[in-house]
Amino acid sequence: MLTTRKTRAALIGAALACFAPASFAQERTRISFTVPAAVTKYTAQHVLPVGDVPGHEVRIFDIVRTFGADAPVIAGQRLKEIRSTGYSDYTELNGPGVSYNVWTLANGDRFFVRTQIVSHNASWADAKRKGAENKTAGPITGGTGKLAGMRGMSRNASSFDPKSGANESKFDLEYWIEAR
Repeated sequence: MLTTRKTRAALIGAALACFAPASFAQERTRISFTVPAAVTKYTAQHVLPVGDVPGHEVRIFDIVRTFGADAPVIAGQRLKEIRSTGYSDYTELNGPGVSYNVWTLANGDRFFVRTQIVSHNASWADAKRKGAENKTAGPITGGTGKLAGMRGMSRNASSFDPKSGANESKFDLEYWIEAR
């Protein structure tokens, strides 16, 4: 009888241990920060006119945002760089796009975000303004090192002018790291 109780207790304990990680909520962290145009650089931009209507262009781009000593802290490390590679399908800077983002921390760990872009021409609301404003949102799709189990969401609002190369952004990041 004592052996049966011990066996039963061991089996119940093992079953609970299997389900314990799923039953506890992951600690979520939220941060917001602004990236000025001064630390943002288009490293590549290729624009192809579509030719169906004036101003319709397909563009591929690569943007690097480099951070210094005042960089935001993510998972205990300072953010070193965000590289965004993507494409857009704009007519006079209005339209959709996609961006693939690699976020690199000071220790070399990285995480990855895939965002959908919606852009609108800023001069439509104010004729004196140049460029466009866009909103992006997308999931964190994975990571490396200590960030291998990273999950969450990135949101971004940017003012940009592809002709001059200016790009200023505000990021909102919510993330958690799942145990591996």
